[in-house]
Amino acid sequence: MPATDDDSPRMAVMGIESELTVLVDGERAAPEALWGSPSALLGPAPLEAAGPAASLPGGGVVYFDEGVVEVVTPMIELAPAGAARAVRNLWEGIGLVRHRLSAWSAAHFRPVRLQGFSTHYNVTFDRPQPPDPGRTVEKLALLLAHVLPIPVALLGSNRRSTGVGVRPRGNRIEVTADFTPDPALMVAMATLVAGVTRGAMALPSYALDVLREMRLPTVEGVVPGPHSSRRGWLVRDYHFPRSPFTTNVDARVWPIRDGRLLSLRAIARETAWRFRRSLRQHADPFTFRLLFAVLQGRSPSLLELPDRPGAYDDIGQAIRWGEVLPPLRSRAANGHWDVVVDALWNAGTFEAHVAARAKARERARRRAAREARRAGASRMRSAASPPVATVGAGPQPPRPAAPGDSYRGPSRRRDPPYAAGWDALPDEDRRLRPGLLERRFREASVMAAPFPDRGLTRSCYEEIFLRLARGTPVRIDGGVYRPARMRGWSHAVFVRADTGEERPFSIDELGADGVVWLDEKDRTETV
Repeated sequence: MPATDDDSPRMAVMGIESELTVLVDGERAAPEALWGSPSALLGPAPLEAAGPAASLPGGGVVYFDEGVVEVVTPMIELAPAGAARAVRNLWEGIGLVRHRLSAWSAAHFRPVRLQGFSTHYNVTFDRPQPPDPGRTVEKLALLLAHVLPIPVALLGSNRRSTGVGVRPRGNRIEVTADFTPDPALMVAMATLVAGVTRGAMALPSYALDVLREMRLPTVEGVVPGPHSSRRGWLVRDYHFPRSPFTTNVDARVWPIRDGRLLSLRAIARETAWRFRRSLRQHADPFTFRLLFAVLQGRSPSLLELPDRPGAYDDIGQAIRWGEVLPPLRSRAANGHWDVVVDALWNAGTFEAHVAARAKARERARRRAAREARRAGASRMRSAASPPVATVGAGPQPPRPAAPGDSYRGPSRRRDPPYAAGWDALPDEDRRLRPGLLERRFREASVMAAPFPDRGLTRSCYEEIFLRLARGTPVRIDGGVYRPARMRGWSHAVFVRADTGEERPFSIDELGADGVVWLDEKDRTETV
């Protein structure tokens, strides 16, 4: 993705970065210590990448970044199915890395796996002309930090996830979340991020008052905190009154700023519906149907599975592009998802994870209280200790981390969201009591299916990056030039065949009329 204005393409684009952990002999290993550089792992390439990276045949690059392998796609223009093209390019890059790791494993007799860590979705930001201080990339990132966490959690996170981040990165918005191991769900996730980001970008103002004016459902009292690594915002599970990653997705327990109690699924569905026109502009028909099938409960979400799927620990082998995550091959019957029996799950019990996160939430609250006392504040309405909105006159009891809360239980229509049930609230007006669980379809009409790749073409930018990665020469202004290396994200440096002169070209220049890419026959005759 571009980083500066001088490196910006003419069209709106998106790109995806995924960080993967290397497991050797079952233990985490630093790729820098094993191979030194990405080029040593992947081998020589016709095109030299910008910086300490290795080029991929699909136009992307591979980095080693602080103990993880980072696979990055090239810029792909935003258009119908643009998000699907970006996700396909990412999984093609992951597949090549996995292939090289398999060869290394066979040569050194050491088992090696790729573990999914995180994914960053980048969408370009169009600066308003003339500049508007109320519509900056920083203000848009803060607005999206209120809007995106719940939909992102439902579509692409798992039950051991801990947060969602939004960063302003100059001329782009970056949304950070956990890696999504199912390719089709990742396409839906990328489409949601692109559609909501571009839709919010067109708003006349990025002030937080827009949340009320557009009736966007956001949880009462949740304030995004500063990002842990870079400038931006991060919404963790302890910023909410209860963790959205371990709570029943259909339980109506989330107090909304307009006074309603909604389920996590209803919040995500209403948010996507507000931006449905922008979503259609960036989605293909299959992804649009899958996205709303998950939001309507007709297709399973990762948050509806008993635990984090074990495929996270073997990306590129246990799950590939064109396949479906095994635990998602389930059928709805009588309000339940019948999960396949032979599905593999994360090591360790889910109840132990919930208990550990409860301790982390309590530590965050104590830390926020100490900061409030130091600041001399008598009452702090912070992200780490938000007040829980009440319904009626009675206070809500604390929500214990009971084993029955780890999954929806034998009957989600009978199980209340609290261990003691609503009858434990004697002062509550029963006339104000909402339905405990959102009503859903008894039988699912949409089954988990791989993305239909046969009709997915390559975009204009993607075709250019593919030619660059192959080292294809180009004829421009009567001269023949060979691609030598990338400069930034949207420029490539070429060497003229007859004089050896170096000349940079932008991606937009390489796609202009009059530019001729030479095939193998023309290359032997001209170069």
